Amino acid sequence: MSVPLLSLIVLLPAAGAVVLMFLRSEDAVRWTALGITGLDLALSIVMLVGFDTTTHEMQFTERRPWVPALGITYALGVDGISALFVFLTALLGSTSVLASWTAIESKVKEFMISLLVMQALMLGVFCALDLFLFYVFWEAMLIPMYLIIGVWGGDGRVYAAFKFFLYTLAGSLLFLIGVIVLYFQGGETFDILALTTQDLPFPVQSWLFFAFLIAFAVKVPMVPVHTWLPDAHVQAPTAGSIILAGVLLKMGAYGFLRFSLPMLPEASVYFSTLMLMLSALAIVYGGLLALAQDDLKKLVAYSSISHMGFVTLGIFALNLRGLQGSILQMFNHGVTTGALFLFVGLIYERTHSRSIADYGGLMKVAPVYTSFLALFTLSSMALPGTNSFVGELLVLSGGFAANLALGAVAVLGALLSAAYLLGMYRRVALGPATVGARYKIRDVNAREIVAILPLALFVLWVGLYPKPFLEIIDASVKHLLVQVHGKEGSQ
Repeated sequence: MSVPLLSLIVLLPAAGAVVLMFLRSEDAVRWTALGITGLDLALSIVMLVGFDTTTHEMQFTERRPWVPALGITYALGVDGISALFVFLTALLGSTSVLASWTAIESKVKEFMISLLVMQALMLGVFCALDLFLFYVFWEAMLIPMYLIIGVWGGDGRVYAAFKFFLYTLAGSLLFLIGVIVLYFQGGETFDILALTTQDLPFPVQSWLFFAFLIAFAVKVPMVPVHTWLPDAHVQAPTAGSIILAGVLLKMGAYGFLRFSLPMLPEASVYFSTLMLMLSALAIVYGGLLALAQDDLKKLVAYSSISHMGFVTLGIFALNLRGLQGSILQMFNHGVTTGALFLFVGLIYERTHSRSIADYGGLMKVAPVYTSFLALFTLSSMALPGTNSFVGELLVLSGGFAANLALGAVAVLGALLSAAYLLGMYRRVALGPATVGARYKIRDVNAREIVAILPLALFVLWVGLYPKPFLEIIDASVKHLLVQVHGKEGSQ
């Protein structure tokens, strides 16, 4: 294409943030931010429509010299692994603006600017084909998310933002060391595609694997470096939680797919059992913690730890079904958990309480809200007919093929998921209508339904007809398996 489509997708939100600086009316700020994210979503749909599902090659590529002396280039491109996440980021950007329409009452302009800058940086991560450029996007994301939590969060926002910053910065510094080592060991290039063709010695691969592991594990987050997540989610505003769960957590798993597996194949295979064990631990441990929560937002936050455990389980199963399921489940988790955090925010706006005990009988006073909540709850449980069922089934199939015992442990996590989600819905939506006596509850309005409907659409679309989504990722997953094993992995 002669049009630099990916540059438009990545830079449009940043340009929108500059425009917002010159607006004075809060309404103008909100509508402009919505228009920018809506246009970005439209461009990402154009990208998906024009995406060639028959090849694993990078598409819509752009390359321009940036720092020629060091071989650093401004290089963008997408394949089947990254294309869905570009679209997901754009989709959740619009959702976040709508979720913040009335929830953010102070410093609206500054909030929307932070949100748009954050979106531009996240899109850059998924599109970057230069390792140095990737690191710039990866590291710069910390700043707007730190501000979103620390300025517009709850009472404990400063502690939560500081903890988030320290954890992710520590991981990023190790990643930077790994990037420098990879640059010199890989022929003094930052070209990601060229680095995947290098045959590094096993000791170097092993060292780099653990350097990358810490950086990516913090982002996922994997147990035991997960403790920043509940604090960040509980204190973040609704849009912050949507972006954090929907996109930021995916970047750790994306790092494994883009760097660890293709660049460090021997180490990835050698340490795969360890990664499967850590994944199974996260699935069960996250489920048990979610089961013990009375705070609705904490419950959804801990459920993310469990669900992302399924993602890493599928990745390090290192077979076709596991990898397909993990990538699809990353997309599904972004849709479903992003929606659940949206619903937590909507009810919090009405009650200023996150205690599940305060919500009895919500169905009687907010039937539309609880009907949609039921859909996303069932999706998070991976009920047949919903999006998560397809991804989880593929992950479990790949997990059982890789390690029967750890696959069985993952099934226990799925049972825990049903227990805490059904228990939550029963306490929130059913029973005596006590919530009406405590709070003035109104059902969802038109703006909120506009934010909800696209997410509900993908829950049903992927659940009932996943073929288009699997076709997008299929060629790239098969090529990744060739890079790891030297041939296609088991089906």
